[in-house]
This record gives sequence, structure tokens and C-alpha cells, in this order.
Amino acid sequence: MKIKHQNEVPHTLKPSRHPYLSGAWTPNFTEYTATDMEVVGEIPKDIDGVYIRNTENPAQEPIGAYHPFDGDGMLHAMSFRDGVAEYRNRFVRTRGFEAEQEAGESIWAGIANSVHKSKRPGWGAQGFLKDASSTDVVVHAGRVLSTFWQCGEGYRLDPYTLEQHGTEGWTPLDGISAHPKVDERTGELLFFNYSKYPPYQHYGVVDRNNKLVHYTPVPTPGPRLPHDMAFSENYSILVDLPLFWDPELLEENKHRSCFYPELPTRFGIIPRYGSSEDVRWFEASPTYVLHWMNAYEEGDEIILDGYYQEDPMPGPLPGMPDKPGRMMANIDMHSFKSRLHRWRFNLRTGETTEQRLDDRNLEFGTFNQRYAGRKSRYLYSVSGEPGWFLFSGLVKHDLETGESWTLPFGEQRFGSEAPFVPRINAKSEDDGYLVTFITDMKENCSECVLIDAQNIEAGPVCRIFLPERISSGTHATWADGPTIRSYNSGE
Repeated sequence: MKIKHQNEVPHTLKPSRHPYLSGAWTPNFTEYTATDMEVVGEIPKDIDGVYIRNTENPAQEPIGAYHPFDGDGMLHAMSFRDGVAEYRNRFVRTRGFEAEQEAGESIWAGIANSVHKSKRPGWGAQGFLKDASSTDVVVHAGRVLSTFWQCGEGYRLDPYTLEQHGTEGWTPLDGISAHPKVDERTGELLFFNYSKYPPYQHYGVVDRNNKLVHYTPVPTPGPRLPHDMAFSENYSILVDLPLFWDPELLEENKHRSCFYPELPTRFGIIPRYGSSEDVRWFEASPTYVLHWMNAYEEGDEIILDGYYQEDPMPGPLPGMPDKPGRMMANIDMHSFKSRLHRWRFNLRTGETTEQRLDDRNLEFGTFNQRYAGRKSRYLYSVSGEPGWFLFSGLVKHDLETGESWTLPFGEQRFGSEAPFVPRINAKSEDDGYLVTFITDMKENCSECVLIDAQNIEAGPVCRIFLPERISSGTHATWADGPTIRSYNSGE
């Protein structure tokens, strides 16, 4: 292995027994650029692009209780071209991160704490949090866009070098939520945000040249906590979910989420460039959904897949005290019981119908983004380690036949969200690879693995070993190399 860059970032975090500051979630503080890494198998020559994963990776000792969603953003990237791979990891230099680096301590309390514990006003829907930019990551208009789950400024980086390019200039007052969507067909970025102030939710479109070209309210009856959106070829889909802050406590500036099963799940379907007057609301059974998958139009209907939670507010994990036990359960897919599910919205009749697609506890799915907004056949979910926010394997779904195939990562091996990587000159929807980072606790190492999407049960076609064991992480993306270079070098 050749280390081209190595830099330890100052930090005050102490060794901890906290379940999300230790073990597979132990934070990293060294930034690397590495080439000529050890490889088991052969790096495919028929892919060209970069895999990027975001990570909640705190640098400072927390104020009060720590929640894994509080950590600073750290991007891990593996680029591929002509059978050669290069690895980088960098903290996202948010304004909050830089302020805490200067102070040498935490300034903002996390979501499990009171507003009064933060030493300065914060960002986002909750109002006192640090915009850690640690949740999601996409590549749009040739640049990385990293985002925070409770809305923040959005940060731009170079996808290959991870050079920082500051905040996103078009960010609206209420910020950008995690999970903006890139339509590869048009090059547009579709996004939403939410807040505690009327109209509570907005939706916008940024064109392929990174210019904000559309922004409109999509009002909800009060403050809501959406986490994701979806789109079809002509429509965008936003939600009003019956899990949100208790309105009475919110008047006291206290943020306690409650599930209201007497309320329906509501879907706001808006033409891509529509206004609030164009939104059509559809009702469905009450649930909470973290992540939506593909949506597409078929006749009079829009079809949407996602992960329906059977128990959106689970009780504490067995044997644990109430507060930490609830925190552990709220991020464990076996506790909230997320199942692959399908919704159909009839634009002619206004009717919603629903269908369960898989009875297993699954989440964090991916699919071939070249099919986003159009009918697709294959979807790839992760399975979870019971009781933990850790990914233990993959499931490939054939949505046409109902068949599925599984790949366990192995004992004490935990992966990340696994984007689909099309082969160069791919001949079919699943002609490509799945890519993920694996943290191996038994071998005390981490690796990047590529899996043949047409035969996931065969296991990795190659394993590329990283400079050190990295913290477990969540959302990730794959970006096509020629598209990136067309923006950045005039190819």
C-alpha cells in the first residue's frame, strides 16, 4: 500500500463504551489518500467512477447524551478507472466543524439533549443542532453534495480529491434536507426541506448546471419530520407522515417525536415544476418510512416502493433502561420492523392501494439509478444486525418474478449502503456490481468490496483493503466517471 497523504485531525473524543462510539462505530481521525492497496481478486476494468459514503464521525467529546446521528460528516471515497482504485477519506469542513476545531470542544448538543445545552444557536429544523452534513451524499453537476438529515446548508466537494468547495450557494432559508434526488436522465437535482414555521415544507429543482430554477411551498398541517422523497418521470412525491413532534411540547421548545396512528400517511404528488396549488394529496395506512425507492408512471397510476415500518415507535430494547433502550430500538430495523412495500396512486380516481413485497426486516435499498423515475425490475436491500444500526448482508429483489437472493457479509462483518455500479456498455438493468465498505471486527480491518449484481450469492469479485478499520456508516452513492469529468474538464 502506498500512502500519498496522511493527516490526523485534532480531536477531544475520549475512548468510550457507548455502543455508537466504540466497536464497529469507533470514529476515525486520520485522513488518508492511498493507492496500490492489497487486493484479493481482481479490480474490474469495466467500471469507471467513484463510490462515496458518508459517516457520522464525531471529533469532539459530546455535550450530554450522544446519538449516532450527531457525528461530524466524514466522506470515504474509492475511485475506479482501468482496473485501478484510489481511496480517500476527509471530514466535511462544515461551519460547525470548523468552529468546534477552533474552540477545541463541542459547541452544539445533539438531538438527545435540550436546546439549552448548546452554547450557540444552531441550524436546521430543530434549531439548535450542528449542521454536521453527515447523513446523505449525492453527486450533482460534477460535485459532491453532502447533506444533514434535519436540514442544513449542503456542502460541495470534488468527488475525486474530496477538496472542499464550501456551502451550496443556492440553499434556501430553511436549508436542504438529506436525500435530494439526482435525475440522471435530465441532470436535475430535486430537493425538499422542512421547518417549524408555516408552510412547514418546501420543494425545489436545481438544473444540471447547479442553478436553482424552481422553489415552491408544499404545505403541511404543522411541523413534520419527513426524511426522504421520490420522483417519477413527470412528478415528485413528498410526504406528510403521522410521526412528528408533540405539538404541545413544541410550544415549550421541547422536541419529542410521537406516532399518531389515528392519522393517515399522506403523499403529496406535484408536477416537477408545479406549485402548491398543483399538489394532489393521497392517503394511505399510517406508518413511518425512512427511505423510498424508485417511482414510475404506468397508465393512470404512479407506483412507489419503500420500507413500511410496522412499529414506528418501538419500546426500548429488552433489558435496557428506557431512554437508551428507546434510542437503540429507534435505529434498529428489527425493532421498527421495516418491510419492503408498494404504494399505487391512481391519478384519475384519487385512490391509493398498497401491497407488501417482502416480509423480512430490510432497509437502505438501492437500484440502478439509470432507471430512476422509470419502471425498474431489480432492487437491493440491506439486512440488519438485530438490536443494532449495523448492516449484516444484502438481498437482491426481482420485482417482476418475486424471486430474491441473499448475501450475508459474514460473522462480525458489517457493510454500508451498497449502490449499483453499471458496467461500461452494460447490456441489461442488473449488468454491473454492488459496491460497499465492510468493517470486519474479527480481523480488525476494513475493505471495499465489489459484488457481481447478477450473482450476489457468489460473494465479492474483489476485496480492496483500506489503510485502517473505518467506522460503520450509512448512506452512499456511485457517480459515473465520464459524467463527472464532462463537468470538470470539458470532456
